[in-house]
Amino acid sequence: MTTRTADAPLMIAPKASLAVFAAIAIQMFSSVADDWPMWGRTNHRNMYSPERELPTQFDPGKFKPGSDEVDLATAVNLRWVAKLGSQTYGNAVAAAGKVLIGTNNDNPRDLQHAGDRGILLCLDEKTGELIWQLVVPKLKEGRVNDWESIGLLSSPVVESNRAYLVTTRCELICLDLNGMADGNNGPFKGEAEYFVADTGRQPTTVGPHDADIIWVYNMMDEVGVFPHNAANSSPLIIGNLVYTCTSNGRDWTHSTVPSPFSPSFIAVDKHSGVLAGEDDAGIGPQIFHGQWSSVSSGTVKDRTLVFCGGGDGVLYALDARPIKQGATSVLKKVWWYDCNPPEYKTDKNGNQIQYPSPDGPSEIVATPVFYSNRVYVAIGQDPEQGEGVGRLVCVDATGSGDVTATGTVWSFKQIRRSVSTVSIHPETGLLFAADFSGFVYCLDANTGKLFWTHDMKAHVWGSTMVADGRVFIADEDGDLAVLSAKAEKQVLFEVNLGAPVYASPVAANRTIYVSSASHLYAFGAVPPTN
Repeated sequence: MTTRTADAPLMIAPKASLAVFAAIAIQMFSSVADDWPMWGRTNHRNMYSPERELPTQFDPGKFKPGSDEVDLATAVNLRWVAKLGSQTYGNAVAAAGKVLIGTNNDNPRDLQHAGDRGILLCLDEKTGELIWQLVVPKLKEGRVNDWESIGLLSSPVVESNRAYLVTTRCELICLDLNGMADGNNGPFKGEAEYFVADTGRQPTTVGPHDADIIWVYNMMDEVGVFPHNAANSSPLIIGNLVYTCTSNGRDWTHSTVPSPFSPSFIAVDKHSGVLAGEDDAGIGPQIFHGQWSSVSSGTVKDRTLVFCGGGDGVLYALDARPIKQGATSVLKKVWWYDCNPPEYKTDKNGNQIQYPSPDGPSEIVATPVFYSNRVYVAIGQDPEQGEGVGRLVCVDATGSGDVTATGTVWSFKQIRRSVSTVSIHPETGLLFAADFSGFVYCLDANTGKLFWTHDMKAHVWGSTMVADGRVFIADEDGDLAVLSAKAEKQVLFEVNLGAPVYASPVAANRTIYVSSASHLYAFGAVPPTN
């Protein structure tokens, strides 16, 4: 695609057709800067951005001696850097002039909230300065439901002046994107009490730098789920409904699912926070460990489907429309696909392979990606359970019923366990995926043909992101690699962020956002100073 420069003005012949004009307009629009308002940027969750004019070189700079403050004079194309906590797994979103990211509270912004908390920071997109923060206290049940010091894991979805996310208290929560600076809006007025829940502290003073909660839907109370270690699904909006995984899982012994009949996926009215539907997949009794995947969606045969990675290793397609069924409203199964092949379940002697054996079955932690009437997803496990066999599948999204035997477009078993979401370049049809063992793969999204493999030489928790003809990926050693998004492998450059990276790079408004465990960096062409 060519882009217009200042030296090449756009000229349209007087008799040019409307279709030609529309095509040119679409081309121009596709080259402008864009927000990244949710995990995966769109409801398809493809980790791709149409951004152009991203910096070709950048460097986070060095820390000042004896501190965690970056010496900006040593950085390259760094617009700003913001201090986070000490563990950051939440992925950044950038929308409406704001950047939101989840972290922990080991660098408290407000001393009245000192202690272990989950934190959602809302920062100014231009400067990185704090606008407001959401403080989420830990659940009193402890690490079985809410692991200590883990921070806020969910990546919010922003729509208009609202942000929706899942807290580590297993709540789907709606926030005013402007925070308390424009007053306490919406029906929820208990922020002072919410910020100290289960801490034994008195209600805090709420100020303009605090979050304004619109409503809270508590999934433990309302649908009886039991989150294992943490709740962290990133919500998705379709029309008036917000969809999310409930994080239902096993107990601390790993032997029992305390709430086997609770839903794994729900839809909630985005205006009122009232339950609108729950899945009928019956996943509960088959959960291996926990459920931490996020949902995606796409339109297939004029019907909107929601794609869900189950804690049983099965990929589900649900009808997005809740259907009244008795006393409840149901998100009905349309089709399902078991991503674990038979050889991951039973050995050559006919013995069942027990989870979490390295050569056994896995759940789905990654987010399914919808692209061209197909769904792409890899299997994997909690990174604490180490490496093991994996599988990346491409599934035909047009089927119905059990499509395990019929829905495979292609399958790639060279990949190891993965918690990463794939990225597909729509102009080239190339797919990029990472596994926890630290390998990055480039495949043909249509056929599954492998073009190249790159070894990061460290564990990878995050996902690949494709933008401006490049692939961005970071690892547990803090290395951020930039590769050419082509079928011929080319490593363009690599920088180290000075701390482990558990999140994924994103691109918005000509800026690359990437967070280490302790800092969020905004890389972009820095305008000259006067």
